[in-house]
Amino acid sequence: MTAQPRTTPRNAVVVGSGPTGLLLAGDLAAAGIEVTVLERRPHEISNLSRAFGVHARTLEQLDARGLADDLIATGGTITGLQLFGHLSLDLGTLPSRFPYLLITPQYNVERAVEARARELGVTFEYGAEVTGLTQDGDGVEVRLAGGDTRRAAYVVGTDGHRSAVRQALGLPFPGVSVIKSLFLADVRLAEKPDGVLTVDGNGDCFAMIASFGDGWYRVMGWNRNHEVPDDTPIDLDEVRDVTRRALGTDFGMHDPRWLSRFHSDERQAPAYRQGRVFLAGDAAHVHSPAGGQGMNTGMQDAANLGWKLAAVLNGWAPSSLLDTYQTERHPVGKAVLRSSGAIVRLARAQGALLRGVRTVAATALGRSHRARAKALGQISGIGYTYPAPHGAHRLAGHRAADVELTDGRRLYEALRAGRFVLVGGRGSAEGREDRLVRVAEQGGTGRVTEQGGTGPVRLVRPDGYIAWASDDPTDAEVEQALRDWTGERRA
Repeated sequence: MTAQPRTTPRNAVVVGSGPTGLLLAGDLAAAGIEVTVLERRPHEISNLSRAFGVHARTLEQLDARGLADDLIATGGTITGLQLFGHLSLDLGTLPSRFPYLLITPQYNVERAVEARARELGVTFEYGAEVTGLTQDGDGVEVRLAGGDTRRAAYVVGTDGHRSAVRQALGLPFPGVSVIKSLFLADVRLAEKPDGVLTVDGNGDCFAMIASFGDGWYRVMGWNRNHEVPDDTPIDLDEVRDVTRRALGTDFGMHDPRWLSRFHSDERQAPAYRQGRVFLAGDAAHVHSPAGGQGMNTGMQDAANLGWKLAAVLNGWAPSSLLDTYQTERHPVGKAVLRSSGAIVRLARAQGALLRGVRTVAATALGRSHRARAKALGQISGIGYTYPAPHGAHRLAGHRAADVELTDGRRLYEALRAGRFVLVGGRGSAEGREDRLVRVAEQGGTGRVTEQGGTGPVRLVRPDGYIAWASDDPTDAEVEQALRDWTGERRA
C-alpha cells in the first residue's frame, strides 16, 4: 500500500490559559479556526494572581472585542502615576478613550477573555502537561504527559516564564534577576487608603497597595536588607513591618488569604518563532513589575499574532506574514524590559550620587513635554509603533486612534468584526466581504468613512494598527492596497 501524504491540519494549539493564551485562542476561533487550549493546571481561574493593572492600549484591544466596558466596571481607575517622589505622569492626557490605568485583578481579565473563547467554541483540556513537541513541514505534534499527542498546523506557547514549549524548542532565555526577593499578599484593611493605588518607599523598603474594589487589597513590597529565596516562609508580621516602614502605616491589615514570595527577572527569548511554533507573553519575555506592563505586553502579543495566524490558516495570506510577528513584537518586548528595568533600578538607587542622578533625571523628564509623552506612551502601550516599508506613509505602522464613523459606530467597534477597516477615501471592496468591514447602506462601496474626516485614508489592520495610508489616493491606489492586504496572496 502506498503511504498517503500527511496533510496540514487547519487548526492551532495554544499552550497555557493565562490572559495571553485566552485572548489569542478567542481571536483564532472568531476567525473560524479550530483551537485547543492545553493547560497544565486543573480548571480553575485563581484569584491569587500577580497582575492587577490594565493599561490603555490593552483596554483598546479589549474594546475591539466588546469586552472593555464590562471589565472597567469591575475595578477602579487612576489617572496619575508618581515616580521617585519627584515625577508625576498624568495618564489623563493620553489620546485614548481610556486615559487611565484600570486597577482590577488579573482573574477578572481572565474571566472575560475565557468566556469569549468558550462562546466562540474553543476546546479546553486541563491537566494537559506538555512534555515535548516535534514539527515538520506539515504541522506540529505536541506530546503530553501520559503519552497522548495533539497535532496542529501551528502551536503557540503562552505558558509562562518556565514555558515547556520554549524548553522543548531548546530556545535560551537569557537575562538577569533585577529584584531578588519580593512579596505579595492579599489582605483586608481596617483603614481605607486614599485612592485606588498607594505607592512609596524610603530607600530600604518599598510597598504598594492596590484596591481590588471588593474589600480585598493587594500588597507588594520588598526589603533591601532581607532578600531571601522564594521558598522562605513569610507571615503577615513581615508584610506589616515593611509596609509601615515604606508607607508610614500598615492600614490595620488583617486576614490574609494569600502570602507569597517571588523574584523578578529580566529575560527575553531571542526568537519568538521557530518554524510552526511561536512564543507569546511571559514565555517570550519577563521583566520587573515596575509600570505594570507584563500582562499587558503579553495580551498585545496575542492581538498581533492572532489575525496573522488566522489569515494564513484561512488561505488568504502567505506564511511569510508570520515573520512580521518577530519583527514587530520582539522590539516592543525589548523596550519594555529596558523601561521597566530603568524604573526599578532608579527606585532602588542607593547613595547620595545615585539618588542625585535619579532626582535630576526625574526633574528633566517632568519639564519636557515630549519626554513625558514618550514615557506615557511606553507605559500605557499606545506609543509603540511597528516597522513600515521604505517609502510608506508616515502613519503606516502606527496605532490607529479611535474615531467616530459615519455609520454610527466608532472605529474600534467596527474592528469587532475581526477584519480590516478602510477609514475614509474611495475605492471598491467587491469580492473581499470576508476580510474588510463593509457598510451596505453606503452603496456597497465597502468603505467606512470618518465623521467630518479630512485626514489621510487609512487601512486599519484587525489589531488596530495602520497597514497602509495615503493623503489623497486614487481609486486604483486604494484598490491596490486592498489587494495587497486583504486579497489572496501566495507565499
